[in-house]
Amino acid sequence: MKRFIAHLTVLGLVVGLLLPYPAAAVGEELGRTGNSSSEEQVFKHKKPLEYPTLSKANRPEDAGFSSKKLREVDKMIEEEIENGFPGAALVVIKDGKIVKNSAYGSAKVFDGSDPLNHPQKMKTKTMFDLASNTKMYAVNFSLQYLVSEGKINLEEKIQHYFPEFKDSADDEIKGKGELRIIDLLHHTAGFPSSIHYHNPERAGELYSQERSKTLSMILKTPLQYEPGTKQVYSDIDYMLLGFIIEKITGEQLDRYTENHIYKPLGLKHTLFNPLLKGFKEKDFAATELHGNTRDGVISFPNIRTYTLQGEVHDEKSFYSMDGISGHAGLFSTTSDLAVLMQVMLNDGGYGNIKLFDKQTIDKFVEPYDMNPTYGLGWRLNGDSSMEWMFSEYAGKEVFGHTGWTGTVTVIDRENNLAIALLTNKKHSPVIDPLKDPHKFQGDTYSISQYGSVISAVYEALNH
Repeated sequence: MKRFIAHLTVLGLVVGLLLPYPAAAVGEELGRTGNSSSEEQVFKHKKPLEYPTLSKANRPEDAGFSSKKLREVDKMIEEEIENGFPGAALVVIKDGKIVKNSAYGSAKVFDGSDPLNHPQKMKTKTMFDLASNTKMYAVNFSLQYLVSEGKINLEEKIQHYFPEFKDSADDEIKGKGELRIIDLLHHTAGFPSSIHYHNPERAGELYSQERSKTLSMILKTPLQYEPGTKQVYSDIDYMLLGFIIEKITGEQLDRYTENHIYKPLGLKHTLFNPLLKGFKEKDFAATELHGNTRDGVISFPNIRTYTLQGEVHDEKSFYSMDGISGHAGLFSTTSDLAVLMQVMLNDGGYGNIKLFDKQTIDKFVEPYDMNPTYGLGWRLNGDSSMEWMFSEYAGKEVFGHTGWTGTVTVIDRENNLAIALLTNKKHSPVIDPLKDPHKFQGDTYSISQYGSVISAVYEALNH
Protein backbone atom coordinates (compact mmCIF):
# COMPACT_ATOMS: atom_id res chain seq x y z
CA MET A 1 0.00 0.00 0.00
CA LYS A 2 1.26 3.46 -0.79
CA ARG A 3 2.61 5.35 2.15
CA PHE A 4 0.73 8.43 3.28
CA ILE A 5 4.07 10.24 3.47
CA ALA A 6 6.50 9.92 0.59
CA HIS A 7 10.15 9.50 1.24
CA LEU A 8 12.09 12.52 -0.03
CA THR A 9 15.78 13.20 -0.30
CA VAL A 10 17.41 15.83 1.82
CA LEU A 11 17.80 19.01 -0.24
CA GLY A 12 20.70 20.60 1.57
CA LEU A 13 23.82 19.63 3.40
CA VAL A 14 24.29 20.57 7.02
CA VAL A 15 27.34 22.79 7.35
CA GLY A 16 29.13 24.07 10.38
CA LEU A 17 30.69 23.47 13.66
CA LEU A 18 31.84 20.32 15.40
CA LEU A 19 31.11 20.42 19.10
CA PRO A 20 33.77 19.48 21.61
CA TYR A 21 32.78 15.88 22.34
CA PRO A 22 35.63 13.72 23.64
CA ALA A 23 36.22 11.92 20.37
CA ALA A 24 37.46 8.58 21.57
CA ALA A 25 34.84 8.38 24.27
CA VAL A 26 31.59 9.33 22.61
CA GLY A 27 32.13 8.80 18.92
CA GLU A 28 29.66 9.00 16.11
CA GLU A 29 26.64 7.80 18.06
CA LEU A 30 26.27 11.07 19.91
CA GLY A 31 25.93 12.74 16.54
CA ARG A 32 28.29 15.49 15.44
CA THR A 33 26.62 17.69 12.96
CA GLY A 34 26.92 21.27 11.89
CA ASN A 35 24.50 24.16 11.80
CA SER A 36 23.32 25.71 8.58
CA SER A 37 22.52 29.08 10.13
CA SER A 38 25.17 31.80 9.90
CA GLU A 39 23.53 33.51 12.86
CA GLU A 40 24.03 30.37 14.89
CA GLN A 41 27.66 30.19 13.75
CA VAL A 42 28.36 33.63 15.18
CA PHE A 43 26.70 32.65 18.43
CA LYS A 44 28.48 29.32 18.80
CA HIS A 45 32.06 29.91 17.68
CA LYS A 46 34.99 31.23 19.70
CA LYS A 47 33.47 30.50 23.06
CA PRO A 48 35.37 28.72 25.82
CA LEU A 49 34.29 25.28 26.99
CA GLU A 50 31.75 26.10 29.69
CA TYR A 51 29.72 22.97 30.35
CA PRO A 52 30.60 19.29 30.80
CA THR A 53 30.27 17.09 27.75
CA LEU A 54 29.57 13.38 27.83
CA SER A 55 32.30 10.78 27.65
CA LYS A 56 32.02 7.03 27.88
CA ALA A 57 32.88 5.50 31.24
CA ASN A 58 35.70 2.98 30.96
CA ARG A 59 33.73 0.84 33.37
CA PRO A 60 30.54 1.47 35.36
CA GLU A 61 32.49 1.56 38.62
CA ASP A 62 34.13 4.80 37.45
CA ALA A 63 30.72 6.47 37.93
CA GLY A 64 29.79 4.58 41.08
CA PHE A 65 27.81 1.76 39.47
CA SER A 66 28.14 -1.97 39.93
CA SER A 67 28.86 -3.84 36.70
CA LYS A 68 27.27 -6.94 38.22
CA LYS A 69 24.09 -5.08 39.14
CA LEU A 70 23.87 -3.52 35.68
CA ARG A 71 24.07 -7.00 34.17
CA GLU A 72 20.98 -7.78 36.25
CA VAL A 73 19.25 -4.87 34.50
CA ASP A 74 20.18 -6.48 31.19
CA LYS A 75 18.84 -9.82 32.39
CA MET A 76 15.56 -8.25 33.48
CA ILE A 77 14.97 -6.68 30.06
CA GLU A 78 16.19 -9.74 28.16
CA GLU A 79 13.72 -11.93 30.05
CA GLU A 80 10.92 -9.62 28.92
CA ILE A 81 12.15 -9.99 25.33
CA GLU A 82 12.24 -13.77 25.67
CA ASN A 83 8.64 -13.66 26.90
CA GLY A 84 7.48 -11.77 23.81
CA PHE A 85 8.17 -8.09 24.41
CA PRO A 86 9.35 -6.50 21.13
CA GLY A 87 12.36 -4.34 22.01
CA ALA A 88 14.00 -1.58 24.01
CA ALA A 89 17.02 0.68 24.33
CA LEU A 90 18.43 2.04 27.59
CA VAL A 91 20.92 4.80 28.30
CA VAL A 92 22.26 5.77 31.73
CA ILE A 93 24.48 8.79 32.35
CA LYS A 94 26.11 9.94 35.58
CA ASP A 95 28.67 12.60 36.40
CA GLY A 96 29.10 13.39 32.72
CA LYS A 97 29.78 9.76 31.80
CA ILE A 98 27.79 7.38 29.66
CA VAL A 99 27.57 4.42 32.01
CA LYS A 100 25.33 2.32 29.80
CA ASN A 101 23.89 2.51 26.29
CA SER A 102 22.34 -0.80 25.31
CA ALA A 103 19.78 -2.17 22.88
CA TYR A 104 17.58 -5.22 23.34
CA GLY A 105 15.29 -7.32 21.17
CA SER A 106 13.83 -6.18 17.89
CA ALA A 107 12.98 -2.86 16.28
CA LYS A 108 10.42 -4.56 14.06
CA VAL A 109 8.81 -7.95 14.62
CA PHE A 110 5.63 -7.75 12.54
CA ASP A 111 4.55 -6.64 9.10
CA GLY A 112 0.87 -6.21 9.67
CA SER A 113 -0.27 -9.26 11.62
CA ASP A 114 2.44 -11.44 10.12
CA PRO A 115 5.55 -12.13 12.20
CA LEU A 116 8.73 -11.45 10.24
CA ASN A 117 10.93 -14.42 9.44
CA HIS A 118 13.90 -12.22 10.30
CA PRO A 119 12.95 -9.56 12.82
CA GLN A 120 14.82 -6.28 12.53
CA LYS A 121 17.37 -6.04 15.32
CA MET A 122 17.20 -3.18 17.79
CA LYS A 123 20.36 -1.03 17.84
CA THR A 124 21.59 1.84 19.97
CA LYS A 125 21.22 4.00 16.85
CA THR A 126 17.58 3.01 16.37
CA MET A 127 15.30 6.06 16.37
CA PHE A 128 12.11 6.05 18.43
CA ASP A 129 8.81 7.89 18.24
CA LEU A 130 9.05 9.82 21.53
CA ALA A 131 5.30 10.54 21.67
CA SER A 132 4.64 12.86 24.65
CA ASN A 133 8.32 13.23 25.46
CA THR A 134 8.05 15.65 22.53
CA LYS A 135 6.36 17.97 25.01
CA MET A 136 9.58 18.20 27.01
CA TYR A 137 12.35 18.03 24.44
CA ALA A 138 10.67 20.25 21.86
CA VAL A 139 8.23 22.60 23.61
CA ASN A 140 9.72 22.81 27.10
CA PHE A 141 13.27 23.15 25.79
CA SER A 142 12.08 25.88 23.43
CA LEU A 143 10.18 27.72 26.15
CA GLN A 144 13.08 27.44 28.59
CA TYR A 145 15.31 28.88 25.88
CA LEU A 146 12.91 31.74 25.13
CA VAL A 147 12.35 32.51 28.83
CA SER A 148 16.11 32.67 29.40
CA GLU A 149 16.42 35.07 26.47
CA GLY A 150 13.61 37.23 27.82
CA LYS A 151 11.53 36.65 24.71
CA ILE A 152 8.51 35.22 26.49
CA ASN A 153 6.66 35.88 29.72
CA LEU A 154 4.88 32.82 31.08
CA GLU A 155 2.24 35.08 32.64
CA GLU A 156 1.32 36.47 29.21
CA LYS A 157 -2.24 35.82 28.10
CA ILE A 158 -2.85 33.56 25.13
CA GLN A 159 -4.96 36.31 23.57
CA HIS A 160 -1.80 38.40 23.27
CA TYR A 161 -0.63 35.99 20.56
CA PHE A 162 -4.02 34.94 19.22
CA PRO A 163 -6.66 37.70 19.65
CA GLU A 164 -9.27 35.38 18.15
CA PHE A 165 -8.92 33.07 21.18
CA LYS A 166 -12.23 34.06 22.80
CA ASP A 167 -15.25 32.52 24.43
CA SER A 168 -18.18 31.86 22.14
CA ALA A 169 -21.64 32.99 23.17
CA ASP A 170 -22.81 29.39 23.44
CA ASP A 171 -19.78 28.15 25.43
CA GLU A 172 -20.98 26.73 28.75
CA ILE A 173 -17.60 27.40 30.38
CA LYS A 174 -16.10 30.86 30.00
CA GLY A 175 -12.61 32.15 30.75
CA LYS A 176 -10.45 32.03 27.61
CA GLY A 177 -9.67 35.73 27.86
CA GLU A 178 -7.80 35.28 31.13
CA LEU A 179 -5.84 32.15 30.20
CA ARG A 180 -2.05 32.45 30.35
CA ILE A 181 0.84 30.40 29.00
CA ILE A 182 1.54 29.11 32.52
CA ASP A 183 -1.99 27.70 32.71
CA LEU A 184 -1.28 25.56 29.66
CA LEU A 185 1.99 24.35 31.21
CA HIS A 186 0.21 23.43 34.43
CA HIS A 187 -2.58 21.65 32.50
CA THR A 188 -5.18 23.78 34.33
CA ALA A 189 -6.44 25.80 31.35
CA GLY A 190 -9.81 24.09 31.11
CA PHE A 191 -9.23 22.06 27.96
CA PRO A 192 -10.31 18.42 27.70
CA SER A 193 -7.57 15.82 27.57
CA SER A 194 -7.96 15.56 23.80
CA ILE A 195 -10.13 16.38 20.82
CA HIS A 196 -9.89 13.93 17.91
CA TYR A 197 -9.51 16.72 15.36
CA HIS A 198 -8.54 14.18 12.69
CA ASN A 199 -11.78 12.21 12.94
CA PRO A 200 -14.97 13.94 11.69
CA GLU A 201 -17.20 11.58 13.65
CA ARG A 202 -15.45 12.49 16.89
CA ALA A 203 -14.52 16.12 16.23
CA GLY A 204 -17.71 17.34 14.56
CA GLU A 205 -17.31 21.00 13.54
CA LEU A 206 -13.74 20.97 14.92
CA TYR A 207 -12.62 18.41 12.30
CA SER A 208 -9.37 19.23 10.52
CA GLN A 209 -6.68 17.39 8.63
CA GLU A 210 -4.89 20.60 7.60
CA ARG A 211 -2.29 22.11 9.91
CA SER A 212 -3.26 25.75 9.42
CA LYS A 213 -6.94 24.94 9.88
CA THR A 214 -6.17 22.91 13.00
CA LEU A 215 -4.89 26.04 14.74
CA SER A 216 -8.26 27.75 14.21
CA MET A 217 -10.03 24.62 15.49
CA ILE A 218 -7.90 24.59 18.63
CA LEU A 219 -8.67 28.25 19.26
CA LYS A 220 -12.38 27.46 18.89
CA THR A 221 -12.25 24.39 21.16
CA PRO A 222 -14.61 25.03 24.10
CA LEU A 223 -13.32 24.72 27.63
CA GLN A 224 -14.47 21.66 29.54
CA TYR A 225 -14.04 22.96 33.10
CA GLU A 226 -13.50 26.30 34.83
CA PRO A 227 -9.79 27.19 34.44
CA GLY A 228 -7.73 26.76 37.57
CA THR A 229 -10.26 24.60 39.40
CA LYS A 230 -8.64 21.27 38.53
CA GLN A 231 -5.90 19.71 36.49
CA VAL A 232 -6.46 17.67 33.33
CA TYR A 233 -3.40 16.49 31.40
CA SER A 234 -4.15 17.69 27.88
CA ASP A 235 -2.52 17.31 24.49
CA ILE A 236 -4.37 20.45 23.42
CA ASP A 237 -2.35 22.51 25.92
CA TYR A 238 0.86 21.54 24.17
CA MET A 239 -0.51 21.80 20.66
CA LEU A 240 -1.35 25.41 21.48
CA LEU A 241 2.02 26.00 23.16
CA GLY A 242 3.72 24.81 19.96
CA PHE A 243 1.78 27.39 17.95
CA ILE A 244 2.67 30.11 20.47
CA ILE A 245 6.37 29.27 20.00
CA GLU A 246 5.89 29.59 16.25
CA LYS A 247 4.16 32.95 16.70
CA ILE A 248 7.00 34.30 18.85
CA THR A 249 9.88 32.98 16.75
CA GLY A 250 8.42 33.25 13.26
CA GLU A 251 9.61 29.70 12.58
CA GLN A 252 7.71 26.44 12.35
CA LEU A 253 8.31 24.29 15.44
CA ASP A 254 10.45 21.70 13.66
CA ARG A 255 12.73 24.29 12.09
CA TYR A 256 13.03 26.28 15.29
CA THR A 257 13.96 23.31 17.48
CA GLU A 258 16.31 21.80 14.93
CA ASN A 259 18.12 25.08 14.16
CA HIS A 260 18.30 26.52 17.67
CA ILE A 261 18.52 23.45 19.88
CA TYR A 262 19.34 20.11 18.25
CA LYS A 263 21.83 21.08 15.55
CA PRO A 264 23.86 23.41 17.80
CA LEU A 265 24.15 20.49 20.24
CA GLY A 266 25.37 18.24 17.45
CA LEU A 267 22.27 16.07 17.39
CA LYS A 268 21.49 14.59 14.00
CA HIS A 269 18.89 12.00 15.01
CA THR A 270 16.45 14.26 16.87
CA LEU A 271 13.87 15.75 14.53
CA PHE A 272 10.29 15.80 13.25
CA ASN A 273 9.19 13.99 10.06
CA PRO A 274 12.46 12.07 9.69
CA LEU A 275 11.31 10.14 6.59
CA LEU A 276 11.15 13.47 4.78
CA LYS A 277 14.72 14.28 5.80
CA GLY A 278 16.77 11.41 4.47
CA PHE A 279 16.10 8.63 6.95
CA LYS A 280 14.71 5.21 5.99
CA GLU A 281 12.15 2.97 7.68
CA LYS A 282 14.86 0.57 8.80
CA ASP A 283 16.30 3.34 11.00
CA PHE A 284 13.29 3.23 13.34
CA ALA A 285 11.54 1.17 15.96
CA ALA A 286 8.13 0.21 14.58
CA THR A 287 4.89 0.98 16.39
CA GLU A 288 1.30 -0.06 15.67
CA LEU A 289 0.84 -3.06 13.39
CA HIS A 290 -2.12 -1.76 11.35
CA GLY A 291 -1.65 1.98 11.18
CA ASN A 292 -4.11 3.71 13.48
CA THR A 293 -6.87 1.13 13.06
CA ARG A 294 -6.28 -0.68 16.37
CA ASP A 295 -6.15 -3.93 14.47
CA GLY A 296 -9.07 -2.99 12.26
CA VAL A 297 -11.78 -1.55 14.54
CA ILE A 298 -11.19 2.19 13.98
CA SER A 299 -11.66 4.10 10.74
CA PHE A 300 -11.62 7.73 9.59
CA PRO A 301 -10.58 9.54 6.38
CA ASN A 302 -7.01 8.86 5.19
CA ILE A 303 -6.32 6.41 8.01
CA ARG A 304 -3.08 4.45 7.70
CA THR A 305 -3.43 0.68 7.73
CA TYR A 306 0.20 -0.40 7.34
CA THR A 307 2.76 -1.04 10.10
CA LEU A 308 4.10 2.31 11.26
CA GLN A 309 7.83 2.81 11.17
CA GLY A 310 9.38 6.29 11.04
CA GLU A 311 6.01 8.08 10.99
CA VAL A 312 4.61 9.58 14.16
CA HIS A 313 1.93 7.32 15.54
CA ASP A 314 -0.15 10.01 17.22
CA GLU A 315 -3.22 10.70 15.11
CA LYS A 316 -3.61 14.39 15.88
CA SER A 317 0.05 14.99 15.12
CA PHE A 318 0.13 12.99 11.88
CA TYR A 319 -3.20 13.84 10.26
CA SER A 320 -4.05 17.25 11.72
CA MET A 321 -0.57 18.74 12.22
CA ASP A 322 1.55 17.38 9.34
CA GLY A 323 3.64 15.48 11.89
CA ILE A 324 4.83 18.69 13.58
CA SER A 325 3.11 19.35 16.88
CA GLY A 326 3.97 20.41 20.39
CA HIS A 327 2.44 17.30 21.90
CA ALA A 328 3.90 14.55 19.69
CA GLY A 329 6.00 14.06 16.57
CA LEU A 330 9.61 14.14 17.72
CA PHE A 331 11.95 11.20 17.07
CA SER A 332 15.26 10.55 18.78
CA THR A 333 17.81 7.98 19.94
CA THR A 334 19.22 7.10 23.34
CA SER A 335 22.49 8.83 22.46
CA ASP A 336 20.83 12.09 21.48
CA LEU A 337 18.58 12.02 24.52
CA ALA A 338 21.68 11.54 26.68
CA VAL A 339 22.89 14.95 25.48
CA LEU A 340 19.51 16.60 26.06
CA MET A 341 19.32 15.15 29.56
CA GLN A 342 22.89 16.26 30.25
CA VAL A 343 21.85 19.80 29.28
CA MET A 344 19.37 19.68 32.16
CA LEU A 345 21.97 18.25 34.54
CA ASN A 346 24.39 20.98 33.40
CA ASP A 347 21.88 23.70 34.33
CA GLY A 348 21.19 24.59 30.73
CA GLY A 349 24.25 24.11 28.54
CA TYR A 350 26.56 21.64 26.83
CA GLY A 351 30.13 22.27 25.77
CA ASN A 352 30.28 25.84 24.48
CA ILE A 353 26.51 25.99 23.96
CA LYS A 354 24.23 27.72 26.45
CA LEU A 355 20.52 27.18 25.89
CA PHE A 356 19.06 28.39 29.16
CA ASP A 357 20.00 29.11 32.76
CA LYS A 358 19.59 27.31 36.09
CA GLN A 359 17.04 29.83 37.32
CA THR A 360 14.77 28.96 34.40
CA ILE A 361 15.13 25.21 34.96
CA ASP A 362 14.36 25.68 38.65
CA LYS A 363 11.17 27.51 37.71
CA PHE A 364 10.07 24.79 35.29
CA VAL A 365 10.64 21.93 37.75
CA GLU A 366 9.14 23.63 40.80
CA PRO A 367 6.24 21.57 42.23
CA TYR A 368 2.81 22.98 41.51
CA ASP A 369 0.70 23.79 44.57
CA MET A 370 -2.36 21.97 43.27
CA ASN A 371 -0.42 18.81 42.41
CA PRO A 372 3.22 18.23 43.46
CA THR A 373 3.72 15.69 40.66
CA TYR A 374 3.61 18.53 38.10
CA GLY A 375 6.05 21.29 37.38
CA LEU A 376 5.68 23.41 34.27
CA GLY A 377 5.02 20.50 31.96
CA TRP A 378 7.66 18.31 33.56
CA ARG A 379 6.34 15.44 35.69
CA LEU A 380 7.84 15.29 39.18
CA ASN A 381 8.27 12.46 41.64
CA GLY A 382 6.19 14.51 44.05
CA ASP A 383 4.43 11.65 45.84
CA SER A 384 4.06 7.88 45.87
CA SER A 385 1.66 7.93 42.92
CA MET A 386 4.66 8.37 40.61
CA GLU A 387 6.65 5.33 41.78
CA TRP A 388 5.40 3.33 38.78
CA MET A 389 7.45 5.69 36.61
CA PHE A 390 10.29 7.04 38.76
CA SER A 391 10.83 4.03 41.09
CA GLU A 392 10.85 3.81 44.86
CA TYR A 393 14.43 5.10 45.03
CA ALA A 394 14.04 8.44 43.26
CA GLY A 395 13.93 11.59 45.36
CA LYS A 396 11.01 14.02 45.26
CA GLU A 397 12.91 16.47 43.07
CA VAL A 398 13.52 13.93 40.30
CA PHE A 399 11.64 14.87 37.13
CA GLY A 400 10.98 13.56 33.64
CA HIS A 401 8.16 12.48 31.35
CA THR A 402 6.66 9.51 29.55
CA GLY A 403 5.39 8.85 26.04
CA TRP A 404 2.45 6.68 24.94
CA THR A 405 4.59 4.66 22.52
CA GLY A 406 6.70 3.36 25.42
CA THR A 407 9.26 6.02 26.30
CA VAL A 408 10.37 7.48 29.62
CA THR A 409 13.09 9.88 30.70
CA VAL A 410 14.19 10.39 34.31
CA ILE A 411 16.47 13.25 35.39
CA ASP A 412 17.98 13.32 38.91
CA ARG A 413 19.95 16.52 39.46
CA GLU A 414 20.84 15.66 43.05
CA ASN A 415 22.70 12.53 41.93
CA ASN A 416 23.84 14.02 38.59
CA LEU A 417 22.09 11.05 37.02
CA ALA A 418 19.71 10.60 34.08
CA ILE A 419 18.06 7.59 32.48
CA ALA A 420 16.16 7.14 29.22
CA LEU A 421 14.29 3.92 28.52
CA LEU A 422 12.84 3.73 25.01
CA THR A 423 10.61 0.83 24.00
CA ASN A 424 8.32 -0.09 21.14
CA LYS A 425 5.68 -1.69 23.35
CA LYS A 426 2.91 -0.68 20.94
CA HIS A 427 4.51 -2.83 18.23
CA SER A 428 2.34 -5.73 19.32
CA PRO A 429 -1.22 -6.96 18.71
CA VAL A 430 -4.17 -5.32 20.41
CA ILE A 431 -5.35 -7.78 23.06
CA ASP A 432 -9.07 -7.49 22.32
CA PRO A 433 -9.87 -4.76 19.76
CA LEU A 434 -13.62 -4.92 20.30
CA LYS A 435 -13.42 -4.81 24.10
CA ASP A 436 -10.58 -2.30 24.49
CA PRO A 437 -8.91 -1.10 21.27
CA HIS A 438 -6.29 0.85 23.23
CA LYS A 439 -4.62 -1.96 25.17
CA PHE A 440 -1.77 -3.75 23.44
CA GLN A 441 -0.02 -6.96 24.43
CA GLY A 442 3.14 -4.93 24.96
CA ASP A 443 1.37 -2.92 27.67
CA THR A 444 1.08 -5.97 29.93
CA TYR A 445 4.81 -6.43 30.59
CA SER A 446 6.61 -5.15 33.67
CA ILE A 447 9.01 -3.11 31.54
CA SER A 448 6.01 -1.12 30.26
CA GLN A 449 5.52 0.38 33.71
CA TYR A 450 9.12 1.70 33.55
CA GLY A 451 9.66 1.85 37.32
CA SER A 452 10.98 -1.69 37.56
CA VAL A 453 13.85 -0.92 35.18
CA ILE A 454 14.50 2.49 36.74
CA SER A 455 14.58 0.83 40.18
CA ALA A 456 17.11 -1.71 38.98
CA VAL A 457 19.34 1.09 37.69
CA TYR A 458 19.15 2.86 41.06
CA GLU A 459 19.96 -0.44 42.80
CA ALA A 460 23.06 -0.75 40.61
CA LEU A 461 24.08 2.72 41.80
CA ASN A 462 23.20 2.15 45.45
CA HIS A 463 24.86 -1.28 45.59
